[in-house]
This record gives sequence, structure tokens and C-alpha cells, in this order.
Amino acid sequence: MKAIITVIGKDQVGIMYRVSKVLNDLHVNIEDVTQTIMQEYFTMLMLVKIDESKTDFKQLNDALSALGDEIGVSIRTQKEEIFDTMHKI
Repeated sequence: MKAIITVIGKDQVGIMYRVSKVLNDLHVNIEDVTQTIMQEYFTMLMLVKIDESKTDFKQLNDALSALGDEIGVSIRTQKEEIFDTMHKI
């Protein structure tokens, strides 16, 4: 299964590192990533694959939500199938 992760918040050192570290620790593969700074706000969009990881979607979502709370950014994790379904309607 694949998931889309969005990260938005006030720019600070280490956001990309901290998110990537959580993914690495859970053996989640990053397939694509884009990030930019819009004025003082950090934005990142990731496509990840969790099929061969040591976690399931709920654990991944909980770990990233906890990280977001810890560093003061919004981190949302959504299943890729949601986007596929929206495009079929």
C-alpha cells in the first residue's frame, strides 16, 4: 500500500530530517518527495510505500502525528487509494 504524507508549518531546521527518520525507523520507503519554503512556511509532500515496512497505516499515522505535535507542524497521512477513488468519480 502507498500513502501520501503532507507536512506544513513554520520553517525550522530539521523538519525533513525528522520526518525521514521516523519513516526510516519504520522501514517505510520514500518513493517521491517535493518540498518548498513559501515565505516562512515549510511545505512537503511525500509518496511512501508501506507494504514491506515494519508498520501498518495506523501506526505510521500515529507516529507522524506525534512527531507533528512535538515539532509544531501539521503532518497528515492519507492512503493513496483515497486519491485514486476521487479521480474515478
